[in-house]
Amino acid sequence: MSKELLKTENMTVDQLLACAERIGKLAEQEAQAAEQNRTVSKNVVNLIKETQISRMLLPKKYGGPQIDLRTFAQIIRMVSYHNISAGWLTYLYPLHNSLPSYLPEKGMDEIAKSEGLIVDVFAPVGKAERDGDGYRISGKWHFASGVLHSEWIGLGVIMELPDSTGPEFCMPLMKTSEVEILNNWDTFGLRGSGSNSVIADHVYVPIERILRLDRVAVEMKRPPFEHYDKDYPFYHKPFFSAFYIGFQNIALGGAQRLLKEFKERTEKRIRIDGTPEKESPRSQRVLSELTIKYKQAELLVDHYIELLENFNENNPTPAEEFFAIRATAIKHCTEIANRILLTLGGAALSKGDIVELMTRDILAVATHITALYEDAVADYGKNLFGYATTRNG
Repeated sequence: MSKELLKTENMTVDQLLACAERIGKLAEQEAQAAEQNRTVSKNVVNLIKETQISRMLLPKKYGGPQIDLRTFAQIIRMVSYHNISAGWLTYLYPLHNSLPSYLPEKGMDEIAKSEGLIVDVFAPVGKAERDGDGYRISGKWHFASGVLHSEWIGLGVIMELPDSTGPEFCMPLMKTSEVEILNNWDTFGLRGSGSNSVIADHVYVPIERILRLDRVAVEMKRPPFEHYDKDYPFYHKPFFSAFYIGFQNIALGGAQRLLKEFKERTEKRIRIDGTPEKESPRSQRVLSELTIKYKQAELLVDHYIELLENFNENNPTPAEEFFAIRATAIKHCTEIANRILLTLGGAALSKGDIVELMTRDILAVATHITALYEDAVADYGKNLFGYATTRNG
């Protein structure tokens, strides 16, 4: 598979992974500046764009290297192995650039052809007022990852359109220049993601730029016209479960790097009594147990992708199962990170040490609403007993 040509560009999967490695290594070199600035640099963002990785999930009519879900996961994991904040944005920029793929064709063309980066906030906390053929959008949203480097932003709103039968969950897409960015991202982990808050004040959005999430997720799973790209990997999949494919791969990439760091540092470590630490049953046991835990997480992530690839609308995998698999894989990664930090001790505690940084970042990934373990297992348990939940993916 790795030598197979991608659908629309003369790039192999190996070449895309090499681009991902370049992004990750650059972000790793600049990690301390990103921590201080609370965002990755323009250098990293420009490389995400120059390598076409930001456009790799666009339908092939727009000229990007349309890739499958499994390759997408590999790319996210590769970048995250070097820097988790950069992995976060390497996941979200191309993912959010897929949003126009579900718009009416006029809106899809306008945004996709602009080649600008898109960010979004799903939380439907905004308000919409009808204004001619469009709507005025207002509200305040938090956690707009990568917004400082974006050209477009989608913001969640519960609203009614002319043909609505009631309120529905939508995402109007507007230019980032039309909203106010509050540079307030100052956190324990994922500092380089630049996930600032934004305010929209009666921003006009034409109807063709309003993504009807309820309809896409529940009814259609494709754009609202017939001549759409039948090969597009996100169509006819459970929208939110497919959309959330990256979080567990970010954590997995970081956990893989931490295991490497633990092994290499343990091989060099000498106890005060002169005993090589790699000869200690303590560290041997830790490396063994955590390697198995990593393999368990890897298998869960692979199973998640298989469920998406083989999704059957006549016998669908429930959203609660996707959530439980995703959250459990991430929980395994947090346990790997915590135990490695505690086993290495104070030598890994220095601010900016790769182990300290990645441990904080993996814990931050685990706090995302799509990764909360207690919520996930509770909802899956309800589902197994036949009770309904409000889980969407």
